[in-house]
Amino acid sequence: MKGLWLEKGELKYRDDIPDPELTNGEALIKVLLAGVCSTDIELVKGYYPFFGVLGHEFVGQVIKAPTDPAWEGKRVVGEINAVCGECEACKAGRPTHCENRTVLGIKGRNGVFAEYCTLPVENLHEVPPSLPNDVAVFTEPLAAAMEIHQQVHIHPSDRVVLIGAGRLGMLIAFSIMVNGCELKVVARRNRARRMLKNRGIMTIGVEDIHPRMADIVIDATGNPEGFLLAKRAVRPRGKIILKSTYKGSVNVDLSSVVVDEITLIGSRCGPFAPALKLLENAVVNPIDLIDGKYQLSDGVKALEKAGSPGVLKILIDPTSSK
Repeated sequence: MKGLWLEKGELKYRDDIPDPELTNGEALIKVLLAGVCSTDIELVKGYYPFFGVLGHEFVGQVIKAPTDPAWEGKRVVGEINAVCGECEACKAGRPTHCENRTVLGIKGRNGVFAEYCTLPVENLHEVPPSLPNDVAVFTEPLAAAMEIHQQVHIHPSDRVVLIGAGRLGMLIAFSIMVNGCELKVVARRNRARRMLKNRGIMTIGVEDIHPRMADIVIDATGNPEGFLLAKRAVRPRGKIILKSTYKGSVNVDLSSVVVDEITLIGSRCGPFAPALKLLENAVVNPIDLIDGKYQLSDGVKALEKAGSPGVLKILIDPTSSK
C-alpha cells in the first residue's frame, strides 16, 4: 500500500506499507480525500511519539465490512477514537477517553494519508449524497469545533473572543456565529480578516485585547502565546477553552487563575452528526478554506505547504496519480 509514513521524526512517502488487516467489527475503507491538520504537523515535530501512517481527517468508501456488510459501498467519514467498551471510562460514558483507545493516525492506529485505512463500523457516519468530498472532508475538524458547544452553553449575550484564525479557528468562528453572541476573532493576517468580514464576523488585533473583555475566550492559536493572551482577555469567573495542541509548554502564574476563579476547559474531538448536518445544510461552508490539493506521492510537500504561514486547509487525494 502507498502512504505517508512517520518514524523517528521523519516523514516519507512509501509504496511498500503492508495492507491493513481487519479485526472483528472493523471496516476496510478506501480513502477518497484527506485533510492535513495542525496536529499532523505537530506530530512530525515530535508532539507525541507516534510512528506509522499519519492523518485523521478523511472521507472514504467502505470496501469491506464483514460484520456489517450493509456498509459496503457507502461513502463515509469516521470518528477517530477506536475504543474498548470495557474500561472504566467507556462504561462511564466517556468513550473518547477510553483507557485502551487507539486514535486514527495519532496513537496506535495507522491513519488516512494512505490508499486504505480501517476503523470500527461503530465509528462510521454515512455522508449525505449531496455533500461533495471537498466539503465532507471537513467533518472531523468541524466536529472538533462543535465540541465547544457540547462543553459550554454560549448565550447570545456572551462576549466571546476567539484567538487564532487558522484552519481550525475559522471553523470555530463559523460555528459560533450561529449562536448570535458577540464574537470577536483575533486574526493576524489580512486574508483571514477579509474572509471573516465577508461572513459578518468582527476581527480585532492582538493590540485590541484588554483585561476582562470577554466571558469566554477560545485559544486556537496552536502556540503557547495563545493561552497567555486568553488569560489576559478573560474576566473573573470566565472560561478559557483550549483547542491548541503543540510540542512545548507554557509558563503561567496559576495563582491568578485561582484568584480570578477562571475555568480552564480542554477540548478536542467532537460530535460528527451535528457537524455533518451543518455541512449538509450549508450553514457552514468551508470550501474557501481549501488552499491546495496534492497527490499522495507529493504528500510530504503537502505537509510542508500546510505548515507555511497563513496557509489554511491542504488536502491529499490518494485516488489521483501522475
